[in-house]
Amino acid sequence: MGKVTGFLEIDRQDQKYQPASDRIRHFREFTLRLSDDEVGKQAARCMDCGIPYCHGGTGCPVHNQIPDWNDLVYSGDWQEASRNLHSTNNFPEFTGRVCPAPCEEACTLNLENVPVAIKSIEQTIADKSWENGWIKPEIAAVKTGRKVAVVGAGPAGLAAAQQLARAGHDVHVYEREPKAGGLLRYGIPDFKMEKHFIDRRVAQIEAEGATFHYGVHVGVNKPMAELIDGHEAVLLTGGAEDPRDPKLPGSELDGVHYAMPFLVQQNRRVGREDVSHEEPIIATGRRVVVIGGGDTASDCVGTAFRQGALAVTQLDIRPMPPMREDKLTVWPYWPTKFRTSSSQAEGADREFACATLRVVGKNGKATGVECARVDEKRRPIEGTEFIIRADLVFLAIGFAGPLKDGMLTELGAELDRRGNLKADTERYATSVDKVFAAGDMRRGQSLVVWAIREGRQAAHAIDKQLMGETSLPW
Repeated sequence: MGKVTGFLEIDRQDQKYQPASDRIRHFREFTLRLSDDEVGKQAARCMDCGIPYCHGGTGCPVHNQIPDWNDLVYSGDWQEASRNLHSTNNFPEFTGRVCPAPCEEACTLNLENVPVAIKSIEQTIADKSWENGWIKPEIAAVKTGRKVAVVGAGPAGLAAAQQLARAGHDVHVYEREPKAGGLLRYGIPDFKMEKHFIDRRVAQIEAEGATFHYGVHVGVNKPMAELIDGHEAVLLTGGAEDPRDPKLPGSELDGVHYAMPFLVQQNRRVGREDVSHEEPIIATGRRVVVIGGGDTASDCVGTAFRQGALAVTQLDIRPMPPMREDKLTVWPYWPTKFRTSSSQAEGADREFACATLRVVGKNGKATGVECARVDEKRRPIEGTEFIIRADLVFLAIGFAGPLKDGMLTELGAELDRRGNLKADTERYATSVDKVFAAGDMRRGQSLVVWAIREGRQAAHAIDKQLMGETSLPW
């Protein structure tokens, strides 16, 4: 695949960023796309490695045929590369921007720490597909007359809705928010992915026959029973929104917030939605501490800088990772290598092996975070306590599962031991007849690319159950 000797002759090049001093002044994307010629050279680096781990289950969750479209890009056949890419991934412009690229960790060339720039190539194929008008609605030739509900318009729900509409079903998507996208729209900042990419995909899905119903909070302003009675199948893709509670002393102080309300509010501002009824959460002129070491924490860091924070410190209870990962492991051990996100590179102080003991305050307002160093079992070491000044603290330590009040309480379906909706990865069926589950609501907090995969597979399972057979890809 690619040029046989390309990996020996061509150095890895990836997309560059605008300087931090420039990009923190706006909320737009700041990556500088490679030229088509350079992308072709990068695709040429894809070697005939025999067993391409990049597109196996451990490399790419949606099983993108990476060596194939790398070869097509190298050969200059961008349109066929687009067709190939879209055969496995409904939204490659999403994953090309926000996926952490476990495929690159699985790349054979990563043995030498110079994997093929798969993510940049994927984004370029997707962007060129739209620019050249190759993305068109794929309208089913025959309608089945079967009515299917999808609850939640995040990546899993959008992927499932598109696949089911293409199978000819009458698909209705019920979304609590004013717009589609889920955490793609309301959680991930615009500087990582602008939201017009979502809008044009929604327009495509609508043209393929799906109907979107916004402002519908199933289990609150629309009974779950009504949804089940009115459809032949109901797919729940509501995500995992329940924040993990650290039981942190002092978290009741003014200035302490979970991460998502902060990110969602700023995304609503950028999207020109009304936030006048919400308590403003603004980092301007404030000292910010972000507790947590994941992507959500990093997004808080970048958003705080763009709002004009005086200083931002990120706390991580894990030890500082090694500079190089264990080459025999891939996802979920992908994080075990030292990385600096674009947001962290904008000026954040990072504390590793650091336990958060409590938030301290005065007159009901946060003034700092008391921390301590931890041992190898992540237990605080006595005598190592210190305080970081802070008047705005964000808790970004992950999610405990889907929200239970409302829809799930009314549904009464069986949950797994982690509190997620219980369903397998073959039928995606819950314990309630006609009701299916996919994405983070089923698997727990995960990646956008996994949500897309589960949405596609759930659509396959639903179509097969309704029709007895299916032509949708698995």
